[in-house]
Amino acid sequence: MLPLVLASGSHYRRDLLSRLNLPFEHESPDIDETPLPNETAESLVRRLSEAKARTLAAKYPDHLIIGSDQAATLENKILGKPLVFERARDQLMNAQGKSVTFMTGLSLLNTRTGHCQSDCIPFTVHFRNLDEATIERYLRTEQPFDCAGSFKVEGLGITLFRSTEGEDMTSLIGLPLIRLTDMLLKEAVLLP
Repeated sequence: MLPLVLASGSHYRRDLLSRLNLPFEHESPDIDETPLPNETAESLVRRLSEAKARTLAAKYPDHLIIGSDQAATLENKILGKPLVFERARDQLMNAQGKSVTFMTGLSLLNTRTGHCQSDCIPFTVHFRNLDEATIERYLRTEQPFDCAGSFKVEGLGITLFRSTEGEDMTSLIGLPLIRLTDMLLKEAVLLP
């Protein structure tokens, strides 16, 4: 088996990949993540997940490199990471009673062969009707300011939803493990 590299600085993605009980290295690729003019969320995350993997290819010539990127969309507009309380509050106020779709791009690059598998995995979160006090209480408790959509599904963020819809809950956190497992099996990685 070729060694694995996760092309990400995200501790959320590292924690998810650790669930597969495979040894891996990780490195954050230095790429421009700015959307192109009129680029859809799906096109953006597909492009960036592959770019992240390919950016590290020269440094890891005999590896399987995993790239992933995610964009949250509300009414066809891409939501960024809020970074601060006020933006997070605004994001959640705008999302309350509505649905937010997360598009998670995933690429697995075999740097020995040059073959790259890529996909985009959608996952939709249907928010409860929330009042400002509930949102502010949540944000003060969990402080999800580094998360697109302004919540952590692996924590108290789950209380904000009335339902979810999608094939792989881990795609919501940023690394779709079910689809990644499919890709790894195609590269003859033995799981579990």
